[in-house]
Amino acid sequence: MYTTIQFIHSYWAYLVVFVVLIATINALAGYMGNKEYSPKDFRLALFALITTHIQFLIGLVLYFVSPLGVQNITNLGMGEVMGNSTYRLYAVEHPIVMILTVVFITIGYSKHKKKLVSKPKFKMLAIFYSIALLFLLSRIPWAQWLAL
Repeated sequence: MYTTIQFIHSYWAYLVVFVVLIATINALAGYMGNKEYSPKDFRLALFALITTHIQFLIGLVLYFVSPLGVQNITNLGMGEVMGNSTYRLYAVEHPIVMILTVVFITIGYSKHKKKLVSKPKFKMLAIFYSIALLFLLSRIPWAQWLAL
């Protein structure tokens, strides 16, 4: 079960990075280019929201079944996990920063829906999705991810 969930989590991550990157670029281009907000923009922002939430749920399951997640903290103790950069990345940094990523995408999506005109809609998406993208890229376990 662990390897299947890890496989799904790892490959779904490519879709998440791609969709969040495209949604962020679209929001920045819409804001800076004074474009009119369209149904395509809404669907793109929504798809970024949906893919990140699905990835979060998969990651949550993985955190509890992975030997690098909560089991590592239980077996070694928090002091040992925090003293090892690899263990800390998987058990603490990656989960916390990815939760923040999902929170920023959710806030940005929710706030943009309340705006009535295009420029503020794109602005909300651009700000919150850009922050989320930076968080997302900062805590991907690149060494393992690129080895797939």
